[in-house]
Amino acid sequence: MSGTDSTAPVDLIDAEEDLIPAPQVATARRRLQAHPALLLTGIVLAAVNMRAALAGVSPLLNEMAQHFHLAATASSLVTTIPLIFMGLGSVIAPRLARRWGTEAALCGALVALCGGIVLRIAPPVAALFAGCAVVGGSIALLNVLMPGLIKRDFPDRAASMTALYSTAMILGATVSAASAVPLENALGSWQGSLVSWSLLAAVAALVWLPQAVIARRGTHHGEAAAAPAHTTEHGPKLTRSPLAWQVTLFMGSQSLIAYVVIAWMPTIFTDHGMGKSEAGLVFAFSTLVQMAGSFVVPTLAGRMRRQRLLGVLVSVLMACGVTGLLIAPVAGAWLWAAVLGVGQGGALGLALTMMVLRSGDAHTAARLSGMAQTGGYLLAAVGPLALGAVHQATDGWTVPLCLLLVVCAGLALLGLGAGRDRRIGERAAA
Repeated sequence: MSGTDSTAPVDLIDAEEDLIPAPQVATARRRLQAHPALLLTGIVLAAVNMRAALAGVSPLLNEMAQHFHLAATASSLVTTIPLIFMGLGSVIAPRLARRWGTEAALCGALVALCGGIVLRIAPPVAALFAGCAVVGGSIALLNVLMPGLIKRDFPDRAASMTALYSTAMILGATVSAASAVPLENALGSWQGSLVSWSLLAAVAALVWLPQAVIARRGTHHGEAAAAPAHTTEHGPKLTRSPLAWQVTLFMGSQSLIAYVVIAWMPTIFTDHGMGKSEAGLVFAFSTLVQMAGSFVVPTLAGRMRRQRLLGVLVSVLMACGVTGLLIAPVAGAWLWAAVLGVGQGGALGLALTMMVLRSGDAHTAARLSGMAQTGGYLLAAVGPLALGAVHQATDGWTVPLCLLLVVCAGLALLGLGAGRDRRIGERAAA
């Protein structure tokens, strides 16, 4: 994240960073800012859609696998493919914002999200995977576009607005996970449960449509909405910085753990005898309590010169939750869900905070966050697929969860490195 609001749980790149809007676009945006209620409604609706399409899949994964005759490894692609495209899509989002404007790119992303959700329930299995790719790419655009728009249109209330949209995003994921099985029962199929979220995406797109049109009013055909403030990259070479790689790998490792939990937590519970509805509720609860960690940990991190202890703490919390799933998955389900949720929220909040704390200026922070988001999601994509393959090969969850504990240990080591009181580009102390 390019901003300093540590309560935001996901957004790393600021698409408005280093962009100068065309004069006509700047004028149109001032007119839009005179109607903040429309902007506020659009931000909340977009935020609710940013994780709902992913969180609602996990409680229904067994039914989807049975319908398409997918083994565990293949069914994990339902989670893996969106992550790959969330990493790749984050690269093009700033370019779309520059060419078409943030408002039009947001509207287009929501339209694409609606289409991707619908495509996932089409009969051929290829349509399922294609829809997952569209959903992941669309969410990547929303991830990147939202922070800059909030900072640009609500400069005096950026922290509170970021907290609002972050809360809306987590609530969207929570409601989606909790309602997945009840909607399946009410609508008669898992397809009906999944596709129902396309309606919310469509409503959000309709709210953004007039804003997209107004923001482009006055520009000529083919004219870009903004120009880059810098024609060449400046600042330290991130790929040559060990500290930048530590921050990136910390981001990627905690994302890997988080998305393994998203992909497989309900299945772990149902494989041990828990009912589908309760498994969905426990998963939703784990998602909800992430708000506690994502608020408290970054707040503490911002007051500390070194964040090494916090890096170890969140790693230990997640390791405790994984251990609980290993030894007593059903008996202690709600406790493990709470511990995992707080740890995940804290780890993500800490990763985002370290983007700013380890950077010497806003431009470096934006570049670092771009590196971390792209590399982090691509690394995270390995988790659900690899653990699904190990689960299929061993016909159980013991080995996969032990491997996840190894990742938690690696995360603690990365936290010790990334949490040092240093800035990228600084020489190490003698």
